[in-house]
Amino acid sequence: MSPFTDIETLSPEECVRLLGSAPVGRLVFTEHAMPAIRPVNFVLDGTDVIVRTAADSWARGLNGAIVAFEADHIDPETHTGWSVVVLGKASAVTDVDALVRLNDPSRRPWAPGRHDRCIRIRAGQITGRRLVRTAA
Repeated sequence: MSPFTDIETLSPEECVRLLGSAPVGRLVFTEHAMPAIRPVNFVLDGTDVIVRTAADSWARGLNGAIVAFEADHIDPETHTGWSVVVLGKASAVTDVDALVRLNDPSRRPWAPGRHDRCIRIRAGQITGRRLVRTAA
């Protein structure tokens, strides 16, 4: 028996709170004139999303690009969950103090190798939705 669900629109503050609870998100960008999506670990810096990657990776072409970032949590048993989307401009983080501050050991990338480059997604728009259970 499937539960009844409803969709709530989330406030930007709730979106940021939920993003902070997600270990992985999806970075959406254009690569060779085609849409591309990469699962990535991330940290938040206020409302901005920070992604660590290798200097010679697919991310080297992101500087100045408009990108989307999505994170979610879905419970298949209860048919509930949430999704948050951040739209913004990507830029390389080059300030040494910021790089040190953003180096959160608990949020290291899962992919092997060196991840010595940080990409900041300056949040221009943050939206989210939540599926909630309703009474039958």
